[in-house]
Amino acid sequence: MATPMLKKENIILNQPTAEREEVIRRCGRMLADSGYVNEHYIEGMIKRDNSFTTGIGNFIAIPHGEEAYKKDIITTGIVVLTYPEGIDWHGNPVYLVIGIAAKGDEHLDIMGNIVDNLETGDDVIKLIKNAGVDEVYQMLSGEPA
Repeated sequence: MATPMLKKENIILNQPTAEREEVIRRCGRMLADSGYVNEHYIEGMIKRDNSFTTGIGNFIAIPHGEEAYKKDIITTGIVVLTYPEGIDWHGNPVYLVIGIAAKGDEHLDIMGNIVDNLETGDDVIKLIKNAGVDEVYQMLSGEPA
């Protein structure tokens, strides 16, 4: 059976604030522990964010690896962490972090889903304050919880 793109155990809510690089490493570790990537991908995630921020606005960051690290992706997967107190992401506040490892162009579907569901910063704040794991899972996977 194929590994699902998002597993409920990879949605971790209400985390205490942390340093940006520590959060990226945690996302990478979760992706690796879930069998989506091999260990080497984590370094690609750090390099990508250091060369071009993975903060996309609306209080969201989507850490992912540089192109050269695509070979380290085993299968497409995402992990989700929320930080109600926020993280300083290159000078901008981030409350929702979605770590991504995507084969081919599969990240475009993931990004489209994020944009469709979280159009504004207010949408993100509501999600962080009110949604449980099931709601986040349903929103990002498109599947019933």
